[in-house]
Amino acid sequence: MKEEEIERLTKLSEYERELNGKGYKFIAGIDEAGRGPLAGPVVAAAVILPEGCLIEGVNDSKKISEKKREKLYDEITKKAVAWGVGIVDNNVIDEINILNATRRAMHMALLDLEEKPEYVLIDAEKNVDTNGIPFLPIIKGDALSISIASASIIAKVTRDRMMKQYDEMFPMYGFEKHKGYGTKAHIEAIKKNGLCMIHRKTFSEKFAK
Repeated sequence: MKEEEIERLTKLSEYERELNGKGYKFIAGIDEAGRGPLAGPVVAAAVILPEGCLIEGVNDSKKISEKKREKLYDEITKKAVAWGVGIVDNNVIDEINILNATRRAMHMALLDLEEKPEYVLIDAEKNVDTNGIPFLPIIKGDALSISIASASIIAKVTRDRMMKQYDEMFPMYGFEKHKGYGTKAHIEAIKKNGLCMIHRKTFSEKFAK
């Protein structure tokens, strides 16, 4: 690993190091993917990395190519002390709104961890049920915490894989390309074909009229 990359990752681990210094060993980072799309679930992930673990290339998932994310997914899941995923589908999103669905997915990801964390770092969201575990919301946490950045990659890859499967079921919408986001092509497909079973009605009904 190059010196600049070690420096970048060391800086990205500042929150974790500070908490380690206070005696916390198992620190979970939580992030979500899929808050904004017109279709598909919102997916959250929680990741506990070993103390001092630096994985080359880890960054905010939005700054990494799809191919690189897939590779990092394998490395993170292999090296993590524990990792968990929470998935809330489009029907529940329509029922309780995307903000509450995101919070629920984050709570589910935390419950999915095989190792109970002693502290939780969450990307931006303040109102997540952490089962009494102390937590810190960090604005733009996926660019400031290695644990949250790792969780952002797990969440993004998990959701993208799901959207590729949905693309096979509903090829007329192009889910593999846009992953359910409101691209021009996706909106045109909705106008032509109407909504399918994975569309979020509260997000996309206006395009079907």
